[in-house]
Amino acid sequence: MRILCIGDVVGTVGCRFLRQHLPALKRVKGVDFVVCNGENSADGNGMTPVSAQHLFDSGVDAITLGNHAFRRREVFALLDESPFIARPANFPGSSAPGKGLINVDTGRRVISIINLMGNLQTEDGLDNAFYTADKLIEQAQGNIILVDFHAETTSEKRAMGFYLDGRATAVFGTHTHVQTSDAQVLPKGTGYITDLGMTGTIHSVLGVRTDIIINRLKTHLPGRFELASGECKLEAALFEVDDKTGKCISAESLRIE
Repeated sequence: MRILCIGDVVGTVGCRFLRQHLPALKRVKGVDFVVCNGENSADGNGMTPVSAQHLFDSGVDAITLGNHAFRRREVFALLDESPFIARPANFPGSSAPGKGLINVDTGRRVISIINLMGNLQTEDGLDNAFYTADKLIEQAQGNIILVDFHAETTSEKRAMGFYLDGRATAVFGTHTHVQTSDAQVLPKGTGYITDLGMTGTIHSVLGVRTDIIINRLKTHLPGRFELASGECKLEAALFEVDDKTGKCISAESLRIE
């Protein structure tokens, strides 16, 4: 089985570029299943029911989220209802909408998807990501287990990869929007990449207009984020998986401009 994991889709421009290129990419690479991080798919951060449906209509099978999962209240009902959307499992409190573990029956195999947030340099009060991972790995129904670790630091992401090596099929980082060059299969058979990257405007700061971010960093004054326009990219990783054992056979980073 070939599983494509797509980095954070940023805004309308990223959604449109995904729709233009994902169908052909699936055909060329023989992709069986697509996971996509959609927590920035709505303009101005977060995800709406409209942007989520756009991702699904473009060929995405499951959506993961991150620190902007609860930015839009209009998506709360969808988080509760959809069996194909995972939000960070270690968000504290049982009243938060959505699920941190989803089990997707493809008809061929059940694929379990876990969404976690890092504890370093992110939001305060999150449950420990490593203990949460232990709990959810035991609850997973499929022998193919994918983990989207939405975290800030490369050290925490690398640590999680080795911590779950041999227990998860693939661990892929999101959040920093910058693709790393370390797609690999870890010693015990887990596919890994520190960060998938981003789907959105190339000449930007994480998808946002460069002048806005530069001015904010220089003056420390708040500014309304506006998406950059221009040429786009789609960044992802492709994991080839032995669907009988749940082990990863190969890992390849991809970038389309």
